[in-house]
Amino acid sequence: MQLHESPHAQRGIVAVLIAIAMSALILTAGLALDMGHAFLNKTRLQNTVDAAALAAAKTLADTGGNIAEAEAEAFDAFARNAAAAGNRELATSYGGGGGDLDVVVEFSATLPPFAPGAPNGPYVRVRATGFVMPAWLVSVGGIFEKTVSAAAVAGPRTLNAGSTVCNLAPMMVCGAPGAPGWGYENNAAVVLKNATPGGQSTVGPGNFQLIRLNGSGANIVRSNMAGSYSACLAGGTTIDTQPGGLVGPVAQGLNTRFGRYQGPVNATDYPPDVIVDGQSPEVTARPRVQGDLTQGYDVYQGNERIRPENIQQLLYDYQEYQQQLTDSANYDYQPITEGGTGAFGRRVVAVPIGDCSGTVGGSGSVPLLGFACFFLLQPVQVGGTVSNVFGQFVEDCMVNGTPGPDPVTTFGPQIIQLYDDPASNDS
Repeated sequence: MQLHESPHAQRGIVAVLIAIAMSALILTAGLALDMGHAFLNKTRLQNTVDAAALAAAKTLADTGGNIAEAEAEAFDAFARNAAAAGNRELATSYGGGGGDLDVVVEFSATLPPFAPGAPNGPYVRVRATGFVMPAWLVSVGGIFEKTVSAAAVAGPRTLNAGSTVCNLAPMMVCGAPGAPGWGYENNAAVVLKNATPGGQSTVGPGNFQLIRLNGSGANIVRSNMAGSYSACLAGGTTIDTQPGGLVGPVAQGLNTRFGRYQGPVNATDYPPDVIVDGQSPEVTARPRVQGDLTQGYDVYQGNERIRPENIQQLLYDYQEYQQQLTDSANYDYQPITEGGTGAFGRRVVAVPIGDCSGTVGGSGSVPLLGFACFFLLQPVQVGGTVSNVFGQFVEDCMVNGTPGPDPVTTFGPQIIQLYDDPASNDS
């Protein structure tokens, strides 16, 4: 006897198969949506800890290693970014510090390894854990929620010759190739731009130590002296010199850093430093009797030659400036971040170091040895042979530039960048 399935039975089997297939599709779609939801929020959390770590590292650099201010800035940056449009779940989980999400800020003197507990940094790690998200559509194996975390490490990186370095001051000092610090001693007072034409320049006749950045001419020199971020050397190995003294544009641009505004410059584009103390009486330059490749002038206050060992006793110098930065009562201009008009670090500039062993005329090319940082000692005087620019050689300063994979801790201009956290897969 032959049995035949009825059409109704066949339709029933098809319906079961369709139901199973639909369930699988819904499960797959649900998993995709939930995983996409988790990945999106993980990305938002990572962006937020990145911003917090960068803000804290920048504050450390600005305040000379004040970890209390840096930690406060990290939490503030995290809260501001968590409250940004599209981050509703993140903001709810953080809840101003009262939600499930836990944020921790740590400081280390080294990287790698990152060793929490350093009193001044300069490396910062921000960890965020406990960001809980419910499963929207499906639960698998009894899992009804997903928890994500993120970590970020930020800190300084020193830029050397061959790096792209921006917002340089358009001046050049000469250095000794291969010598420690290119021949400069820490805290030495240096003439960054000379005012006397001719013979005393270590670059060459008719050169006043100006260089070309993004072109030449008074307007470009003025804006670069004031702190233009477009003033860059992009992976360069040589420095192009700029002829002439351009006393007016140099003073107009550089003196904005001291809150002095003349000519086509303003405080909105070029804010003053928060502290603008100069020297009383002002320092002057005298030709060195026996010059060398690092400097053609010595710096004096009255009849006293300024040396690294006496600069703290005689002048308002970088060490006193850093000490005063720790107390806002010392500020001449309150910071822009606090509703004021001042900016941290405007008196610290980065300049290229050139090999002047083969001198050039007013316009030419000099081999680039690297970059160095100087604290501006006083505003530029205007008038003939007194319009020198004076700086104190310091270990580091903040610039814009190109990030790299590994920390570099030599002296010179630095950028603040993100690094991989060697102890976490979340960074």
